[in-house]
Amino acid sequence: MNVALKKIENIDIRVTAPPSKSYTHRALIAAGLAAGESAIERPLHSDDTRITASALRQMGAAFSWEDDLIRIRGTGGTPRCGPDTVLDMGDSGTSLRLLTTAALLCPEPVVITGSTRMKERPIDGLVTALNRIGGTIRYLGREGFPPVLVDGTLLGGRVAVDSTVSSQFASSLLLSSPYALSGLDLVIQPGAVSRSYLDVTVDVMQSFGAVVTRDGYERFSVDPARKYSGRSYRVEGDYSSASYFFAMAAVCGGRATVTSLSPTSVQGDRRFLSALAAMGCRISAGEDAITLESEGKLDGIEADLSSAPDTVQTLCMVAACARTPSRFTGIAHLHYKESDRILAIVRMLRALGGDVSAGTDGSITIRPARLHGGQIDPANDHRTAMSAAVLGLAVGDITINDAGCVSKSFPEFWEILQKEGLL
Repeated sequence: MNVALKKIENIDIRVTAPPSKSYTHRALIAAGLAAGESAIERPLHSDDTRITASALRQMGAAFSWEDDLIRIRGTGGTPRCGPDTVLDMGDSGTSLRLLTTAALLCPEPVVITGSTRMKERPIDGLVTALNRIGGTIRYLGREGFPPVLVDGTLLGGRVAVDSTVSSQFASSLLLSSPYALSGLDLVIQPGAVSRSYLDVTVDVMQSFGAVVTRDGYERFSVDPARKYSGRSYRVEGDYSSASYFFAMAAVCGGRATVTSLSPTSVQGDRRFLSALAAMGCRISAGEDAITLESEGKLDGIEADLSSAPDTVQTLCMVAACARTPSRFTGIAHLHYKESDRILAIVRMLRALGGDVSAGTDGSITIRPARLHGGQIDPANDHRTAMSAAVLGLAVGDITINDAGCVSKSFPEFWEILQKEGLL
């Protein structure tokens, strides 16, 4: 599936944000481990979240899917994995990382694997921590990378985790820690990236009954006496997915209103709006909706994006349309996403006439240039495809190949653009 985009000026759109992918993953896992039945309202139905649900089903949780509701009967912290269980996580790094710790609760060894790209994404920070608190996890291929054989017992206790590649290592430890024999006293080593996702993890844990105490982003303690219990839980809207619509209004001029967004959300990608405001856009927030207005005249900015990784590509596309240079730091970990996203940004912008350079210090600089049309190959990365759509509407004559890859996180993306008259 290829999508061709034409230049559009002065858009006026109103869309509903899809449910948060990060919250859906975590809610599914908490419900899958909980005692009793949970009802997850307005979950995200996407390739990645289906992988998490499928893995939890293999681990003994029972699922019943409806349009805007998932009913889950959890395992009570005792997954029932049989001998020779293999959990294939495909391209979902979130599923693989978050469920590796949960697999230690299984009575039998479990193989966790994924796609070719997943086998290139490091997991050693998580495995090292787990092997210090009862795991006997070993690599089945290249050292430090999936696939892994998960065996041992989740004893818990005090452990430090290196999250310089992904905060999901820490989130994985936290999510399953109510079922560790002695709880968890987790120390986050310096240099952790995407720390705001730990707020999302703790938010879900507490919603399902866990007791978590913390010292900022440096230390988290989880009480083993308080397990998860089944409950009703509603997933909030996704700021990462909403960012594309705000970006389109920013570069094309006009207005974008996105509903189902919490103005007090702990999602780190909410900071995307602050960046657009600094570039010259006007932001107004209501109880359940946020509106961005722009005249299409943007100024470059400097920003640390270490806590908003999923909006980096989108902000870079906006920066390419600005009148002055932009520089973004704290993004070195983007090398290890579904694709090397720093390389993807550089290749995309240069192919369309952009002036961009990536530093060895985990930064990227984008300078004003005369952009032109062309073809974009997103390399099966959903966020590359959707960020390219932003530039497509600003520049015109841009074709995105393999555009169906957006199903990983936002299956309705192109349908919404068509409905809003942008395709």
